[in-house]
Amino acid sequence: MDQEFIRNFCIIAHIDHGKSTLADRLLEETGTLNKNEMKDQVLDSMDLERERGITIKMHAITMEYKAADHHNYLLNLIDTPGHVDFNYEVSRSLAACEGALLIVDAAQGIEAQTVTNLYLAIESDLEIIPVINKIDLPSAQVDLVKNQIVEMIGCKEEDILLASAKAGIGIKEILSAIIKRVPPPNGEADAPLRALIFDSMFNSYRGALAYVRVFEGALYAGQQIHFFSTGKTLEVQEVGFLRLQQIPQKVLSAGEVGYVISGAKEVKDTKVGDTITSADHPATEPLPGYRDVKSMVYSGLFPSDAEKYEDLRAALAKLKLNDSALFYEPETSIALGFGFRCGFLGLLHMEIIQERLEREYQLDLVTTVPNVEFHVITNRGEKLVVDNPAHLPPAGDIARVDEPYITSSILTPTEYIGNIMSLAMERRGVYLNTEYIDETRANLHYEFPLAEVIFDFYDRLKSLTRGYASFDYEFLCYREGNVVRLDILLNGDPVDALSVIVHKDKAYEWGRKVCDKLRDLIPRQMFQVAIQAAIGGKIIARETIKPLRKNVTAKCYGGDISRKRKLLEKQKEGKKRMKQLGKVEVPQEAFLAVLKV
Repeated sequence: MDQEFIRNFCIIAHIDHGKSTLADRLLEETGTLNKNEMKDQVLDSMDLERERGITIKMHAITMEYKAADHHNYLLNLIDTPGHVDFNYEVSRSLAACEGALLIVDAAQGIEAQTVTNLYLAIESDLEIIPVINKIDLPSAQVDLVKNQIVEMIGCKEEDILLASAKAGIGIKEILSAIIKRVPPPNGEADAPLRALIFDSMFNSYRGALAYVRVFEGALYAGQQIHFFSTGKTLEVQEVGFLRLQQIPQKVLSAGEVGYVISGAKEVKDTKVGDTITSADHPATEPLPGYRDVKSMVYSGLFPSDAEKYEDLRAALAKLKLNDSALFYEPETSIALGFGFRCGFLGLLHMEIIQERLEREYQLDLVTTVPNVEFHVITNRGEKLVVDNPAHLPPAGDIARVDEPYITSSILTPTEYIGNIMSLAMERRGVYLNTEYIDETRANLHYEFPLAEVIFDFYDRLKSLTRGYASFDYEFLCYREGNVVRLDILLNGDPVDALSVIVHKDKAYEWGRKVCDKLRDLIPRQMFQVAIQAAIGGKIIARETIKPLRKNVTAKCYGGDISRKRKLLEKQKEGKKRMKQLGKVEVPQEAFLAVLKV
C-alpha cells in the first residue's frame, strides 16, 4: 500500500485508564471484527490479563478505515503493556510507530507510568495525541486533567480530545485525529531491507513468529533473511498482516507492520529489538536501540511434591517459548529438594509466571525469598555475580559488595509527601528533587537500592497514600553496599531456602521478625526446637518452640520423690536422643510468611 495511507500508532496509558476498552471501540468502529468476534478486552488474550485488568503481553492489530476524505487507510495499532516491568517492550513498540495516543483517566489524572512512557514517546519523536477518557464518570475532573496535560506536554487545550471508551463517545474524533496528526511512514522501498522485531511468539506447528515493522525495503516469502543479533540466516516461509489471526500477504513493504514466519525454532532466535535484513543485499547497520533483556529479580521455584520436578521443568520450557525474558536454571536446596533458580523482569513478572505455572500446568509451588543480583569483589580481586544468598562467600573473603540501584518517580497528591518521605528514608532512599505538576500533585524523584523495593514497597506506598500514589522506576547502576547474609537455623541446621542478603543495619530487625513468625508457624514437636537468626557464626536472634510433653509422673502417687525424678530423667534422655535424630518439618506457609515480613 502507498505509505501516504498508512498510520502506525500505539496507546500510552497507566494501568486501568481504559487502554484495552478504547482498543475494542477502535476495532468496532473500523469494522475490523464483527459482532460475533467482539468481546471485552479483545486484545488481552490471557485470563490473567482480563482478571487483573492489565496488559501483560504486547499485541498488534491492523485495521482498515475509510476516512472522511474517502480514502482507505491502513491503521496499525501496536498495543503496549502499561506496567514498569515490561518497559523494554514498550520502548520497542514505540520505536515501531510514528504517533501515540496518550490516554488519561478523567477521574485519576496523570500517573507515574504514564509520565515515564510519555517521555519514552517524546524521546522517540512521536506525535502525541492526548485523550481524556472516562469523561462520563460522576467523579470526572476534566478541566483539572486538561491543565495537567497542558503543563506536561505543552500542547494547546483544543488539541486534547474527550472520550468515553465504555460509552463509545469520541471514537470517530480519535480516528480522524490519528489520520490528520500522525505522520505517514517515510522508509525507502528500494533500500536494503531493515525490519524491527517488536515482539515474538511461539506457535507449536510453525515455530517462532516475529512481529515486525518494516522500515526500509520489502519482506516476501522465499527471501533469505539475516538476524543481526543472533547472526542466523533463515528463509522466509510466510509474511502477512495481524488481525486476531494471521492474514497472509505476498509482501510486507516499507512502512507496514505484520508478521514473519522463518522457521526459527525458538523465541530466543527472534529477539525483541533485533533487526532483520536481507542475506543477499544486507544493510550495513541495524536499527538503533537493541539490548538484551536482563533479569532484575531472582527467586527459587520448587514443586511442593518432589515427584513433580520433571513437570515443572517441562512447564518452564513451554513458558519460555512465549516469554524470552524468563530465565531459569536447575538448583538444589537442602530444605526443598530439586527446583529451579528463575530470573524475572520484576515482581509483577514473577507473580504472573508463578500464577501461570500453577493455573495452566496444575503445579503446587514453593517460592523462596526473592532477591536481586549482587556483584561481589573478593580479597583476591575476583568478581562474582551472586543471585542466590547460598552462593555468597564468607565475610572474611569479601572485599566489597555492590548492589543495584534504581532511579524512581513517585506521583502523589501533595498531602501525602511527608508519609512518602518517611517511607523512603526507611528504605535507604536518596532524595533527588520534587516537581509540582499542579497545586495538588507532585512528582518525587528518588534513588533506591533495588533490594529495598522488591518486597512490599508498592503495597506500603499504596496504603500510606490511600491508593493515590503511583510508582515507576528504571535501573540506574551498581554501588557499594554494606550487606550481609542472614541465615535461619533450626536446631543448629541452616535452612538455605530462608537465607536472605540484607543491609547490615536491618539484619537484627529482619532476623527477629522471621524467628517470631516461624515460632507461630512451625508445629510443636516431641522435642524442643531452637529457631535462630545468624550472621556468619554470630547468633543475633532466637525463639524457642517448647516440646510436647507427656506427664510421665502421673502414675506415681505417693512414694519417694526419687521415683519421679528417675522417670523425668529418663524422659529427658529420650528427648535429647529424639532431638539428635528428629527432623523439623517446615510447612509451606513458613516460606510464604517470610515474604510478608
